[in-house]
Amino acid sequence: MSRKLTVQIALGLSVLAWLSLSVIDLSNQFSASNNLDSGFFGWLPNFLFLIYALSLFTFYKARVDIADRLNLIDLLWKIFVTGMLTTVVSLAIRSLDFVLGGTQLMKNVLVVDFLFLINLGLLAAFIIATLVVWKRLILYQKNKRLLLTWSIFEYVLFGSIFLDFIEIPFIEYFLMVIVALGLVVSVNMKWVAYLSFKQKWKSILLLLLILLYLVYFYINLSTYRELYPYLSLLTNSIFIRAAFIFTATYAIFSLLVILFNLPTTSAFEQKLNEVLNFQRLSQSIQTESSEDQIFDILLDSAVRTVEADAAWIELKGSDKHFLYEITYEDSRQVKATISETDLSLNYKSFEAGKKSSGVAGKLKGALYKSVAIFPIWVNELQEGSLYLLKEVRDGFTRELVEITGTFANQAGISIANFRMLSEAISTERYKEELKIAKQVQTKLLPLELDTNEDFDISTFTVAADEVGGDYYDSFKINNSQTALIIGDVSGKGTSAAFHMAQMKGVFLALAQMELSPSQFLERANLAISSGLDKTSFVTISYFVIDSKGKTVEFARAGHAPSLYFRKKENKAEYFKNKGLGLGIIRGDKYSNYIQQSTFKYEPGDILVLYTDGITEAKNKNNDEYGYERLLEMVEKNAELSPEKIKEKIIEDLYKFCNNNPLQDDYSLVVIKFK
Repeated sequence: MSRKLTVQIALGLSVLAWLSLSVIDLSNQFSASNNLDSGFFGWLPNFLFLIYALSLFTFYKARVDIADRLNLIDLLWKIFVTGMLTTVVSLAIRSLDFVLGGTQLMKNVLVVDFLFLINLGLLAAFIIATLVVWKRLILYQKNKRLLLTWSIFEYVLFGSIFLDFIEIPFIEYFLMVIVALGLVVSVNMKWVAYLSFKQKWKSILLLLLILLYLVYFYINLSTYRELYPYLSLLTNSIFIRAAFIFTATYAIFSLLVILFNLPTTSAFEQKLNEVLNFQRLSQSIQTESSEDQIFDILLDSAVRTVEADAAWIELKGSDKHFLYEITYEDSRQVKATISETDLSLNYKSFEAGKKSSGVAGKLKGALYKSVAIFPIWVNELQEGSLYLLKEVRDGFTRELVEITGTFANQAGISIANFRMLSEAISTERYKEELKIAKQVQTKLLPLELDTNEDFDISTFTVAADEVGGDYYDSFKINNSQTALIIGDVSGKGTSAAFHMAQMKGVFLALAQMELSPSQFLERANLAISSGLDKTSFVTISYFVIDSKGKTVEFARAGHAPSLYFRKKENKAEYFKNKGLGLGIIRGDKYSNYIQQSTFKYEPGDILVLYTDGITEAKNKNNDEYGYERLLEMVEKNAELSPEKIKEKIIEDLYKFCNNNPLQDDYSLVVIKFK
């Protein structure tokens, strides 16, 4: 049965159940008022409410499943909209008391009962909709124990409706048990860690409004109980009270956790682990002695990151397999099962060698319920595939798929580099093989940097060897903020390029966390230090351009001082804030060597970033190009576009060096504000 058909059937059944419940309860009230026998079984209203609740649960669950790609804020928004609609309808009904209050119509038992039934239906709809979304959030990253605990809570909660069929002593103890189970599952809030700063504020607002709706319905139901004691239907229902307490409790817990996580993000530790795993793959080319060890690192890193229950890597054209908690026979059986799922088309495209980064989906097997598959590309050829398995459904979130795809890509780059070096050592074609690494390095540098309506950028880079250690990149943090980095790894050649790859991984992982430049340098130093030998270090300058506030925040880690031209003064100067290269001091004391600065930019201002290969370039007389000559070139050509300014500087540099080959890598980034 399709999900859309399930939605339609569940909605129709819930409407039918509520209408039947209303007719029977109104008949019971009429009969009771006139000392008549309605002829209906006493348990029938409670049974119809059970059908209504289960139908609503099925309806909302199917709706959420259809919208599988909704992000976390969209889920909270759906509850907010549902609460707003139910509250507006309830308030419209309550307004009848103010308009028609005191009339015989509003005193009529049947009218009061019917209005109460509408409010009860609205309350149940809102609570159950909230319950479904809370379930999705609680199980955002699930394991077998959490799935089992939630299943117990869910069955006990809905099973409590049967308590309304019978009268038993100490019924309040059942409520305490359900509330206790609800508290146990309510502590699972891993989804909060994946919210950005803006999303956390939106979540706070939505949660406050959801709590406001719950308070309103609680007051509304309590008012009916006090004013009309003869309305006995479900006013003391264990299910309604338990579901109400759970939804309110989880909303309060979520609100508190988000508030406590506003200053710092609890996802940092996970992000740092992902960065470290990325580093392990990046430096495997230098530390491992075979391709098998690189595959072992890839398998171990992927399993740790996604908490997979089983995994394996298989190579094309080889009988060799790398297995984790699974036998070869079981892996063959899982592969056969994949062809029967909705992953079959993507899987066949892998087998055909079509470029892809990875997919995840469900399995129909008895043991494993979800699978993720990632091709391993080496020099544009698929060398193998990584398979990850979990024993729970929907075990792979979009974030996990993306980071694991990055691991697989980095493993392919490491293997390509490993083969390149192995062949170079054993043959006389070392320079020819370095061209392959040059292609890898070119892919690590962006073709163009992020710009917006406030500034234009032009870049230039050349490596002294076939492979260099200069690095620049950008990341659009949000609509108004852009992160910009330029760096230089100590040394040159392949080792510098490999450290550049590590720096790129650190930058992409940390830039999206919306850190200040000083915080970025602290965490980058922590992440990059473990991958550098004691004689190596990395110099960088990190900028955050805020086009909304017309400001630039920056910090320097031992890199060449940035050059800034102010249009208003028609003068250029170097920023000389202090800073120490990454990896030189490896510990908490590094923060003492960071100086963050801020400046406002105006139209026509120019920011020039460069590596020391430019200022230290020498001519035949052993004279350096120098800082002063670079400053003069910027002031002289300030009216030109960034592209023309770059061309003028490079042209003057070549002229100064008499067109001789430079001895170091050199890169240039020119930003002109509009």
